[in-house]
Amino acid sequence: MKHVVVDPITRIEGHLRVEVQVDEATGKVTDAISSGTAWRGLELVMKDRDPRDAWAYIQRICGVCTTAHALGSVRAVEDALGIAIPKNANYIRNIMAATLTVQDHIVHFYHLHALDWVSPVEALAADAIATANLQNTLLGAYKLPFRAPNTSTTEAYEHDFPAATPQYFEQIKGKVKAIVESGQLGIFSANWWDHPDYKLLPPEVHLLAVAHYLEMLDKQRELVTPHVIFGGKNPHPHYVVGGMPCSISLDDGNAPVNTARLEIVDRAINMGRSLVNNYYLPDLLAIGAAYVKAGRVDGGGMAKTCVLGYGSYPIEGYTGTSDGGFFKNLLIRCNGVVEDFGKGLAAAKFTEVTAEDVTTENITESVDHAWYEYPAGKKDLHPWEGVTAPKFTGPKEGTETNWKALNESGKYSWLKTPKWKGKLCEVGPLARYIIIYTKAKKGLLPEPSWAEQMMLDQLDAVSKVLGLAPEVWLPTMVGRTAARALDAQLNAEINKFFFDKLIANIKSGDTKVANSDKWDINTWPKECKGVGIYEAPRGALSHYIHIKDGKTFNYQCIVPTTWNACPRDDNAGNGAYEMAMKDTQVKVPDKPLEIVKVVRSFDPCMACATHMFNAKGEKINVITTDPYSGTRVDK
Repeated sequence: MKHVVVDPITRIEGHLRVEVQVDEATGKVTDAISSGTAWRGLELVMKDRDPRDAWAYIQRICGVCTTAHALGSVRAVEDALGIAIPKNANYIRNIMAATLTVQDHIVHFYHLHALDWVSPVEALAADAIATANLQNTLLGAYKLPFRAPNTSTTEAYEHDFPAATPQYFEQIKGKVKAIVESGQLGIFSANWWDHPDYKLLPPEVHLLAVAHYLEMLDKQRELVTPHVIFGGKNPHPHYVVGGMPCSISLDDGNAPVNTARLEIVDRAINMGRSLVNNYYLPDLLAIGAAYVKAGRVDGGGMAKTCVLGYGSYPIEGYTGTSDGGFFKNLLIRCNGVVEDFGKGLAAAKFTEVTAEDVTTENITESVDHAWYEYPAGKKDLHPWEGVTAPKFTGPKEGTETNWKALNESGKYSWLKTPKWKGKLCEVGPLARYIIIYTKAKKGLLPEPSWAEQMMLDQLDAVSKVLGLAPEVWLPTMVGRTAARALDAQLNAEINKFFFDKLIANIKSGDTKVANSDKWDINTWPKECKGVGIYEAPRGALSHYIHIKDGKTFNYQCIVPTTWNACPRDDNAGNGAYEMAMKDTQVKVPDKPLEIVKVVRSFDPCMACATHMFNAKGEKINVITTDPYSGTRVDK
């Protein structure tokens, strides 16, 4: 039996460690644990803050999906105070959410996950002419021509289309060859390039994917310009409780939102559609089909037993989350839990998630194996009653700064363990697709929205490419990565759908973007609670706020990575990462590329689940940026 540690396993936000036990004779993983290795302290930072400012602080929980946390936060405060936002604000928030999802998935596939599948070293054996021919073949075989119905056409042709000439690929090959022969692989270093998995793909696929890796380094920046127009900047765009801070005027050339700037947003949205349809999906399907053909349909883990979603994209404004208004108005009704999908459709069980689930002890967090302590007698806590009291007890072997092995029987992670009705769940794009598919097949979606129908059509198209039913290929490592690509295409169309609704509403004369009726703190109740939910690129996200005397009394977040990367619970079992690793075969225990690949298929980003401190647990710097007293750094 081989004890293998990968730390850090993440390419972004390196606060994730995994330990696996591998049977060297069979390649079977007999045990696996995942650990968030740094503490998240944002809940304590929120104490006594003005709830109207909460979004600005809490979105610093991450440097990637900042807007996701800001939106979750303003929704929580609006739910607590009973604020309904204007139509334009709802449309703009949806555009910003869809923009983030498209950009985030593209960055994940090409820059955080692709090098687990493709190799620049293997690309050197590619023939440039054959690669150009392959590019054209892929565009013919693997494009999925799905569009949102009745959306406007604002470009005569697609500006972003893959190059498919031998000269282009010869040039890329030359660049890669120079890097490899220099002995300094730079961004391509620290991989197990001699692993047999890299032989599963032809050299031409490696060269094509590496070329697109380099192209997307530049293009992904332009995708998020809607955040700059509507939110002032990216990352960390601005929001406001009650709506959005960007005034609309089609007469004022200096207005944050005017005709010229709306054109910039439209251009970015069209770019997202082109990149997903012409690059992302054909590349993904070419790689995925080769893996499925080779029988690589493992790594599903918890996707086979329990997945959860909250639902996404309110079509129009809504009254709140706690009163159920959010759930009555969704474009994608994936608010539910599917259990036992891996046993086939007949055995799969769907349960709707409602306001009662998110506001009662149906949602809780435990700390059985997390470095926290709860008050005596408290095993599980609903987030409104949540306690963030860190208590590090150390690893099983090693020191605080040199961990040899974690204490699996004790506490071993800075992540708490979220549960739905006492059960652990996987969240994310794969969960959303499993839920919509199961609901449709069981007759629970008699009139699918256009977006839900597109999800079903996407699944049918991919199933034909792979030659397998969705219930076979979806709950796998390949399925998790594929669902993220389908989600990117879906969100690119959702982006256009809400942009057209915004334009139509502005044309009708409505330019209102914020409801400030309850901005004055004197209009608030003495004490209230709210919850904001959101389907982030990585999955179901919820922010909980308890307001007392006009201040934030308690703030808790259950983030997608906490659901997926959590340590095990004594009653509920292992978390999603741990289950997926245990469901994966490993060829070379010293180079567990399969483990790396299956964990990265979740798009692990640990910042929202953890927070940084130095090796001695000491305060390093306190940086104050008060606009009145000036910037100050205390060491």
